[in-house]
Amino acid sequence: MRAVILAAGRGGRLSGVVGDRPKGLAIAGDCTLIERQIRVLRAAGIERIAVVAGFRAALVRRVCGASIDIVENRRFASTNSLYSLWLARDLLTDGFVVLNCDVLFHPQLLVDLLTARYEDALLMAARGDGVTYSDEEMKVRVRGGRVVAIDKAMPSRWADGENVGIAKFGRTGAAHLIEAMSAIVRARGVQHWLPRAFAAFAATRALHAVDTRGLPWIEIDFPEDYWRALSEVLPAIDAEVRWHAQERVLPAAVGSGSGRTVQHV
Repeated sequence: MRAVILAAGRGGRLSGVVGDRPKGLAIAGDCTLIERQIRVLRAAGIERIAVVAGFRAALVRRVCGASIDIVENRRFASTNSLYSLWLARDLLTDGFVVLNCDVLFHPQLLVDLLTARYEDALLMAARGDGVTYSDEEMKVRVRGGRVVAIDKAMPSRWADGENVGIAKFGRTGAAHLIEAMSAIVRARGVQHWLPRAFAAFAATRALHAVDTRGLPWIEIDFPEDYWRALSEVLPAIDAEVRWHAQERVLPAAVGSGSGRTVQHV
């Protein structure tokens, strides 16, 4: 399986934090967000990694190093994540996992997704009691463990959870997703978020939701997200990883298929 990290956008809302760099190059601990994702992917056994870069692509290439394939989205200022993944479509045919570069997450979440028994799935943080969503969250509606809708514009009361920004597709699923993305691009939908293609995919083929089980993660869109990532989420991730390493639980979990499919009726 190959991994593709989507990192083409500038992330202007984070300019006060990252300056004149893409938000995927924001520092989280001892490295950038992209470098941290690459580490987690390699720890999970994925060595073939590509990054779709756009804004300051040369800098992204330099940070990632020679072992990472770079796909350049030269239209990054006028397109969105769907178009970025579509540009990498020739790399997807054997199956892949795709990650938004602005997600900081516990490594076990990737393990849970990769070992879930379904070929085509995404990570979803189930909505807690009393939680309401704004227009910023990519909301997900699930029935029988399958995604039936995914959209930022979805009314909060309809949502069963929030899309984390990490998904996987097997060989057959990849072909269907490429077809869905291509249809949207042909219809000049290059400004859509990638989940628009997920929704089209889910209309004809099962796309399962794998629960985060309360493990720490955060999508970093605003300065307050970044400071919370550093002050709360990263320390929580590091503490859990250290504990699992001491107890030797995490290595055993890698092959356990521990991802739980979300069930809502």
